[in-house]
Amino acid sequence: MTQPRTSPPDQAPVCPRHPDRVAYVRCQRCDRPTCPQCQVPSAVGVHCVDCARRNASSRRGVSSLLGGRAITDALVTKGLIIACVTIYLAQMAAPALGVRLAFVPAVASSQPWRFMTTAFLHASLMHLAFNMWALWVLGSALEPILGRWRFAALCALSALGGSTMIYWLASPTAPASWLTSTVGASGAVFGLFAALFIIQRRFGRDTRAIVGLLVLNLAISFIGANISWQGHLGGLVTGAIVATLYAWAPRNKRTVYGVCGTVGIAIALIGVICLRTALA
Repeated sequence: MTQPRTSPPDQAPVCPRHPDRVAYVRCQRCDRPTCPQCQVPSAVGVHCVDCARRNASSRRGVSSLLGGRAITDALVTKGLIIACVTIYLAQMAAPALGVRLAFVPAVASSQPWRFMTTAFLHASLMHLAFNMWALWVLGSALEPILGRWRFAALCALSALGGSTMIYWLASPTAPASWLTSTVGASGAVFGLFAALFIIQRRFGRDTRAIVGLLVLNLAISFIGANISWQGHLGGLVTGAIVATLYAWAPRNKRTVYGVCGTVGIAIALIGVICLRTALA
């Protein structure tokens, strides 16, 4: 409905938001004068900022390739990188922080937060730099495809899967594995590698580059010194399972499959952890 004009006929029209500015251009929706600062271009004419906001809030969200809300920025990826860098600086200032948050199988059952907090710790600047570079490259590609909550769940479950594999393969009779602390976001990163491969295969895209990177990083994991191949393998397997669930969910039931599957995988990992604790 057209609203009354804000200025008498014998006076120059002014912008309702900026009464000191003359505005001869009117909003195509509400017909109010709008100054250049308040004009939002539309398909036909211009809208005022108020109508543009109402239109944006009522517009149905566009879905991503796998059914999530379409996004243009990797907000979760950026948040994870900022968190890891911040915690690394905190480690440098207070080394005891790493001791309290790193994953150690011997104390995992009594301090379960270590299964997740270890993913935010790093042993060196080079370790941090490589993981954050990989997280940025993979996250920038995957987050717009999966949507924010699926991507965040993929990272969290992959990190948990990496810690779970370390816990399961460690033994109280082998102090070298039972008492050794492990840090790093590599479990989550390997989960993202697996997810990118699965999704590319799902949509018929070339996977040769990602396969080459996977083979190279797995080789380094098994050959390199002081590298937790168990954590990398656990993150890789978990990420592949989660990505398969997201990629092959029926189009009209992606949200239901995604939520139920995510919760189910989390419960399964917790169950594996509880079983390993009982067997220790």
